Amino acid sequence: MNRLRKKNIHDLLEKKDVQLKRTLGGFDLIMLGVGAIIGTGIFILPGTVAALHSGPAIIYSFIIAAIVCSFAAMCYSEFASSVPVTGSAYTYSYTVFGEIVAWIVAWALVLEYGLAGASVATGWSAYFVSLLEGFHITIPQALTGPFQPQEGTYVNLPAIIIVLALAFLLTYGMKESARLNKIMVFVKVFVILLFIVVGFFYVRPENWQPFMPYGWNGIFSGAALVFFAYLGFDAVSAAAEEVKNPQKNMPIGIIGSLLVCTGLYIAVSLVLTGMVSYTELNVSDPVSFAMGMVNQNWVAGFISLGAIAGMITVILVLLYGGTRLLFALGRDQLLPRSMSKLNARNTPVFSTWIFAILVAFCAGFIPLSKLAEMANLGTLLAFTIVSIGVLFLRKNNTIPTGGFKVPLFPVIPILSFVLCIFLMMQLSNQTLVASAIWFLIGIIIYFAYGKRHSLMK
Repeated sequence: MNRLRKKNIHDLLEKKDVQLKRTLGGFDLIMLGVGAIIGTGIFILPGTVAALHSGPAIIYSFIIAAIVCSFAAMCYSEFASSVPVTGSAYTYSYTVFGEIVAWIVAWALVLEYGLAGASVATGWSAYFVSLLEGFHITIPQALTGPFQPQEGTYVNLPAIIIVLALAFLLTYGMKESARLNKIMVFVKVFVILLFIVVGFFYVRPENWQPFMPYGWNGIFSGAALVFFAYLGFDAVSAAAEEVKNPQKNMPIGIIGSLLVCTGLYIAVSLVLTGMVSYTELNVSDPVSFAMGMVNQNWVAGFISLGAIAGMITVILVLLYGGTRLLFALGRDQLLPRSMSKLNARNTPVFSTWIFAILVAFCAGFIPLSKLAEMANLGTLLAFTIVSIGVLFLRKNNTIPTGGFKVPLFPVIPILSFVLCIFLMMQLSNQTLVASAIWFLIGIIIYFAYGKRHSLMK
């Protein structure tokens, strides 16, 4: 049963031959988290989910999803401050459950980061093409969508270009990437605040009636969908090995970014459903649409720019999380060791390009609208295992002291576990079947390669 062997925490914390440089502080992590979370979630989901599932009560959907995420975030924070090593939930699972569970979690995270990154790149492409058209620059339709000849599209070239461009930036190092991320985060937060302030003056309370048109079932199904809006905060934990004073800064980054984004989501949802009836919000750009409805087209133009900036940071952080995960798998030799090779700038260049090419392929050729739920399932599975893992982590007497501890232990980890399972059950049967196929492929790869090459022999 050596596949159940666990990593020793002290061995993980010892200096390694292949180690990333610590350059990030608490503020960097909050910016990284906000950069990862605020993107398509705030510019698209509040409208479509309100129209089809929750109505104005979408704020309850966001709050429910935020509660689940906050419980999971506290569990992540305890792990990240106790085991400040790259690999996120994969590394944490390795320390408490062993290799097989760790591999399954890693495979779930590849699903999350890969599909979420590709779908955001697709959304970015649509906004970018629309912005160019405003300047009378037209990209041929064949180059603006996935391979769907019947629709007249063959490849989404802008989506491919943005993914590869950000991968090139990541190879220059995390410090440089974090600098661009900060600039983009300030731009999109400014745009969101502009929408909230201007939109507030056009709110009509009668648009909030009926407040719960689809009842609690609609609110819960909406919560499972808007959960996508929070994807990415867990990618902050992937930076643990590159953080100065991780015991203090990791919890600040993870929980702080979640609080900031939840406040923005609720404010945007209230203003949006107050400006326009929820029945009219099933459009691809509801925030810009609402401003157009009140003849504030200049604000709509700024929002398009903010959406483009916002999506860039989401893609950047999801690529970052995925490449650090492949780096950790390569270092443990569950994947080829070349995945853990660092360039002169101390970044894992090979894993960066492998992951980016896979994401770019998905973004360029595959319609991802039906696969968004799979990204949710991959995330929820990782959250579930991290939440229950805290119970086992506390029993380990070798953990360094002084790190963050989940309050109300063991109530919050158990609640987090149960709520993640509940949200998983809200996803469609097709998603569960497709995800089962994905994990079957992962298990085959593990037994064909990872088991024979693993350092845990």
